[in-house]
Amino acid sequence: MRFLSQLIAKGHWLIAVALLVFFMGCSSTPSLNPLDWWSGNSAPKLAELPAVKGSATLRLLWQAKMGTAGDVVFSPAVVAGSIYAADRAGNIARYDQSSGHQNWLVNVGRVLSGGVGADSSTAVVGTADGEVIAVDSENGSLRWRVRVSSEVLAAPVIAGDIVLVRSADSRIFALDAKDGRRRWVYQRSASTLAVRSPAGLVVSRGNVYSGFSGGKLVAMSLSTGGVRWEATVSLPRGSNDLDRVTDVVGLPWVLDREICAVAFQGRVACFDITNGNPIWGRDMSSVSGLAADARYLFVSDDGGAIHALDRANGTSIWKQDKLLRRSLTAPLSLGNHIIVADIQGFIHLVSRDSGEFEERISTDGSAVTAAPILIDKGFLVQTRAGGLFVFTN
Repeated sequence: MRFLSQLIAKGHWLIAVALLVFFMGCSSTPSLNPLDWWSGNSAPKLAELPAVKGSATLRLLWQAKMGTAGDVVFSPAVVAGSIYAADRAGNIARYDQSSGHQNWLVNVGRVLSGGVGADSSTAVVGTADGEVIAVDSENGSLRWRVRVSSEVLAAPVIAGDIVLVRSADSRIFALDAKDGRRRWVYQRSASTLAVRSPAGLVVSRGNVYSGFSGGKLVAMSLSTGGVRWEATVSLPRGSNDLDRVTDVVGLPWVLDREICAVAFQGRVACFDITNGNPIWGRDMSSVSGLAADARYLFVSDDGGAIHALDRANGTSIWKQDKLLRRSLTAPLSLGNHIIVADIQGFIHLVSRDSGEFEERISTDGSAVTAAPILIDKGFLVQTRAGGLFVFTN
């Protein structure tokens, strides 16, 4: 456990807990508690928040309250002017994006384990015991329930008449959106150890893209599940299983001609989207993910720094390192700003071009763990305490 002690000493206590929670799921010793490995302090010392000198203005459009998230990451879905959110206790709700009016709230009677996937007709969630539940987007009535192989940590993705679900054991299920009937399954061998995180799926150009443990990025056919190509974001390094953990985290980012991904204890890399051939890569470690715009790639590293990299070659443009140990979310690119949120519920706006702080706003004091979500003229966050906050600029 020397590796975990080193993580805690560096302030990466969320990573250590995430790894240990995974061990609990794999261990024959159910009494193991990840918090038993805590160093004795209630929390690592976070970086003091620097002064904000910019002129950006954020306005809280509305806020609402769901139940708490527990130890998993909940992310809402935004579809056609509606926001769909869920919580650990099994509640799913639909809100009007403009006003915050709650159109409906249902409880599906299960412990949920991740965010919502939705389109104009269906909203889908996954449970801690591997059940996938679909409800009607219009009124929340139950459509179907089906079982997959294990816990569903990432939000499902709806692509036309297919619902894509990734289970924690590295399987991807394609289900019929009408009745949940299984169409295909993609399966690969999971690494001995892996980071417990909601590594999700991206659908583009008739393909499904997802990262896996062992630093792999895979492109699959949406219609059949057949592998189009497989690329290596990062290779495992180190002398023991813990040191060799290198999982692709967050969502891959699909760009014009390339796709980019980042791995824990590994690299950030971009590949030709047609064949998976590498374009560039550089050492970096993240537990949250990345984002991009027309010129730059933005990464939140696992120490709490934000990096802006040249999309063409990975050259560093700037690095903002004044949020160390604050367990940042993946970034969101919004106009001239980059938005990240942290473990204390603060939302930080930094300049896209310089990395300087432009604005900071608080939410409810609890951690934001899912990346901010783009909406019309603004963005949305969901906190661990269940707060939904919609901001406009």
